[in-house]
Amino acid sequence: MTRPAALLLDLDGVLLDTEPLYGQAWQEAAATLGGHLDDPQLLLLRGRRRADGAARVADWLGHPDRAAELSALQHERVQVLLSQAQPMPGAAALLERCRSTGVVTVLVTSSSREAALRKLAPHPWLQALEHRVYGDDPGVAAGKPAPDAFRVAAARAGADPSACWAVEDSPAGAQAAATAGCQLWVLLAAGLDDEAGRGLF
Repeated sequence: MTRPAALLLDLDGVLLDTEPLYGQAWQEAAATLGGHLDDPQLLLLRGRRRADGAARVADWLGHPDRAAELSALQHERVQVLLSQAQPMPGAAALLERCRSTGVVTVLVTSSSREAALRKLAPHPWLQALEHRVYGDDPGVAAGKPAPDAFRVAAARAGADPSACWAVEDSPAGAQAAATAGCQLWVLLAAGLDDEAGRGLF
């Protein structure tokens, strides 16, 4: 299999198992307005910047004027929950495979720089990521599902997006990577096992 020029990796749900924690935080925020989010709604929130997700939840609950409040509530709760985040299966093996074969790795996350660094800090193995693109990066005018973040990531890797592989787990992230022109890999289950992580290329 041909190796990619660079591997562009989402953080939540690809490298760290945080998506259930984010879902719990959104549910708790919605409950303060007497609402409940179903699984399809929670899936649609994955991969998006918090402000974009809060606007969507506020609309679903019939309170479009309370998006900022929902965003603050979700943020407060998720900061507590994220201390429980564990690596996704196969993620460490995948980064090691990239390091040993010389494939450039780029983090492409909707999280702000501050939030991402907080999540990365307890996991020294994530220091292997060579470049990082955050949700509040100056080059990212619009968050996922817009393609901006993946185009910036490819540029930082010194590669054309079409020569890069993107690994995503969310509809918004998958759309962003595909629109940017990357070769897309979507995780539909609970990540890669260690052998898949080593043998992806």
